[in-house]
Amino acid sequence: MNRATRWVEERIPVDPESLRKPLREPLPVHMKTWIFCLGGTPAILFCVLVATGILLTFYYVPSPTLAYASVSNITFKVRMGWLVRGIHRGASQLMIVAVLLHMIRVFFTRAYRKPRELNWVLGVALFMITLTFAFTGYSLVYDQLSYWATIVGTNMIAVLPVIGKPLLYMLRGGPNVNPNTLSRFYDFHIVVLPAMMALFIVAHLGLVRLHSVAPLPDDPRRETYPFFPDHVLREAIVGLLLLIGLLNYVMFFPPTIGALATPGITPGHIRPEWYFFPTYRWLKMTSLAVGIGGSIVYVTGLFLWPFIDAMLERIAPRRNLWLIIGTAFYMMTIVFMVWEAIVG
Repeated sequence: MNRATRWVEERIPVDPESLRKPLREPLPVHMKTWIFCLGGTPAILFCVLVATGILLTFYYVPSPTLAYASVSNITFKVRMGWLVRGIHRGASQLMIVAVLLHMIRVFFTRAYRKPRELNWVLGVALFMITLTFAFTGYSLVYDQLSYWATIVGTNMIAVLPVIGKPLLYMLRGGPNVNPNTLSRFYDFHIVVLPAMMALFIVAHLGLVRLHSVAPLPDDPRRETYPFFPDHVLREAIVGLLLLIGLLNYVMFFPPTIGALATPGITPGHIRPEWYFFPTYRWLKMTSLAVGIGGSIVYVTGLFLWPFIDAMLERIAPRRNLWLIIGTAFYMMTIVFMVWEAIVG
């Protein structure tokens, strides 16, 4: 054993203590509560999505003439294909929930304040990438609803000022949805977005490591516990529970597929997946230009929130304007989501 250790140390001359130090990092004791360590949950789900996504690429064909048939083949003919596809779909939706809950927790504990503003910006970027992942993946099914949802979703991009039309052409491969569109969405889904996600996750975790975990405000105890093995074991348990939950979800709600996309026939009712309900309801209530403009302002406000909060603190200290404004926007989002889910 000693000879093997020396052999490895000679060929990889890294001080073992430099590797052990990050594992011994003390974490605030409040991180033992799951709601405070939600950041690890999306990372676990991302690994599940990568594993199941690789398996799905063995059978999926990104062609307008074969995409629908390949998804149908995965769902109904390939052994355990329905399970892999169901876990992939369930993990993608659960990841959106986990990232959103993590952002809400960070917001209400104000863990985005100086010097952690950039980490909030990275977190919002990760949320946007997650939504884009879901949108492009949904479009690959190429059934009637996903096809027309792709048209409606990309049409909205054209309204963006300056970059709208160039971005639309890049995504579609032309002014309209055409055979190149599906392959481009596929490339984004399996290459561009995973690379961006991995890069942003590394940067996000790197900043957490540099600044350490944000302490709770007015926490008198200042107790800590080690990252390894305590926290690693907790994350492993969470990962196991997630897998069990996903397996049960797929067993009770196996994946299905709608009718084949027919470009010449518009379905009577097009509605996006639930995670786009708030935007969809907002667009229904306003004109397209106002709806897109409001959405841009909302997303820009999310990215710049730590700096907006600092400005509000200078304008009216001790009045909790950050809490009033932030809660109002979160409640508006929830109301729009429930409203669209009920009314449709």
